[in-house]
Parts: sequence; structure tokens; C-alpha cells
Amino acid sequence: MRAGQKDVFAALRQEIRRLDGDFRQRETLSFGVKALDRRLPGGGLPRGALHEITEGGPAAEFSGSATLFTAGIAARLKGPILWCLNRRDLFAPGLVNAGLHPDRVIYAETFREPDILPAMEEGLREKGLGAVIGEVTRLGLTASRRLQLAAETSGVPVFALRRWWTMAERDLTGLPTAAVTRWQISPFISQAPPAPGLGRARWHVDLLRCRGGEPYSWILEACDAKGRLALPADLADRPDQAPRRRAAAG
Repeated sequence: MRAGQKDVFAALRQEIRRLDGDFRQRETLSFGVKALDRRLPGGGLPRGALHEITEGGPAAEFSGSATLFTAGIAARLKGPILWCLNRRDLFAPGLVNAGLHPDRVIYAETFREPDILPAMEEGLREKGLGAVIGEVTRLGLTASRRLQLAAETSGVPVFALRRWWTMAERDLTGLPTAAVTRWQISPFISQAPPAPGLGRARWHVDLLRCRGGEPYSWILEACDAKGRLALPADLADRPDQAPRRRAAAG
């Protein structure tokens, strides 16, 4: 591609972001992993925005890796975390392992799926929160746009952790939303540790959609006790871990 063509495409991308309401520069939260941060516009995860996170791989309906990925992000944000859910299956000790102490979490148990999205939106109106997380099955364009606008207004990031219990519900996660980023987190089978109980879990992290950026994939070590991801030592010397994904969801 010639230099003149690059300038034209850069101008077009900027105009698209402006028309999409994304022209304003957002504050970002860096992951601290260069291979990941350099793929995100602004060098990190936009704070005042909606982010969608799903689980991949076997037993994906239990969303263990996606939950810990989300908790690790929240752990590195200041302030209490509002976690909206309608099932009592959130394992607090697991959150600690990802750096998020339960004392920082405000649980909003709605007991009804339709009440989760309003609870998330209401939480974004409160001052002082570090993040709002909601475990949702259905997330349409209208509801996601409302969350995105509320996040932009408050400057607080909101995370839609997609949950499902049937194949029909799982299919809903492929429908378009207004989320600025969409992630899929899957357990990755790594080499056996030298002894039982040793070794850090690994995840296959897919950035399926990124407004203003490109989809991509990484193999990363799971969140540590401070919520930090890491590039595995045996992959650290590779310039890029995975080829660019050609198809983005949503």
C-alpha cells in the first residue's frame, strides 16, 4: 500500500469514528502486556465504554475463564465493583486468585434475567464505582447502546459477561451489540507442570471485535493475584503469537 493510500484510509477511519460517536479520546486501562496493548487503540481498554466477554471451549456455559478475565480487569481499577447477577454461583475465592477481593464487590442479585440490564444502567449513574459487571444472556442493540451511552457519560467501564444454559441462548451471543470490544476467553491446554499444583493456567484470548482496531488472538497466562496477565516465557520471543483473525463477530 502506497503512502498516499495509507493517509486516505487513516482519514476515513477517523471520520467513521467521528460519525459513530467515538471521536472523543477515552482514557484507557493498559493490560501491561505489550503484545496485547499495541493492538488496542489508545494502548489499552477504554474506560468509559461497554465491553462484552464470552467463554469459549468445553463447558463454556459456566464461563470460568471469562469470569476470571473480567475480575482481573476489575481488580486493577480503583473503587468498588458492582456485580449484577441472577444466580448464586460466583465463587468468591476464585475472584481473590484473580486479584479482586470480595470486600470490593457489591453484589446485586436480581433473581430475574430481565432485571440485570436495568441494574447495570442504574449502577452507572452512581459515583465512585470502579466498574459495573453484569452476567447477561440477552443483550440486544438497543440495550447495549443504552449501556454504552451511560458508560460514556460516567466514564466507568461496564462489562457484559455473557451467560447461557441452552444452545439457543448461546447463539444469542453472536448477534450484534454496541460493545466497543468483544472478547472470547478459552482455557488453553499447556505443557504439564513439573509437579502437581505448579504452573500458571493459560488462556486463549480472542479479541473478536474492537472499534477502531483489528481482531486478534493471543495465548496468555491467566490473571495472577494482582489481576495481571502475562505472556508465557516460551512465547515471549515471538513477534506475533497468532495470525490476524479475518472475521470479527458483531
